[in-house]
Amino acid sequence: MRSSYLLLAGVIAAPATAGTVTVTIPRLPVAEYHRPYVAIWLEPAVGGAARTLAVWYDVKKGGKEPGTKWLSDLRAWWRKGGRSLALPANGISGATRAPGQYSVALPADLRPGAYVLNVEAARETGGRELVTVPLTVPNGTARTTGKTELGAVTLAAR
Repeated sequence: MRSSYLLLAGVIAAPATAGTVTVTIPRLPVAEYHRPYVAIWLEPAVGGAARTLAVWYDVKKGGKEPGTKWLSDLRAWWRKGGRSLALPANGISGATRAPGQYSVALPADLRPGAYVLNVEAARETGGRELVTVPLTVPNGTARTTGKTELGAVTLAAR
């Protein structure tokens, strides 16, 4: 009986989401590999304000060149609202990621409608890439693959 209460409490306490975005950062065959800065954001398909879901950068870098100095290399995100975002932003900011697959939750308060998901990556001594994926909320799914700096990007809206 006690374990069922704990299980129920875990279900109730789980944060609600409108779905997930899965981003793959590929391992690149280069002599000097640096982890990419990545920004993930949503925009209404008909136009409107961008909503940043995640921004991964060198959070701990300090001194003369704080990690935020290079965020402007994420050009599309920077122009859409990155420059006005106070960093570190609670629940959005995070450290750069090693090659692998990572999931980011879509916000629970995302209204039904058509959106465009943007994922942008930029690496020191590397390239820059922007991938866009159309999304319909609720019940939309989509998948695309980057060419260089990003691998598969998949969406599943609930």
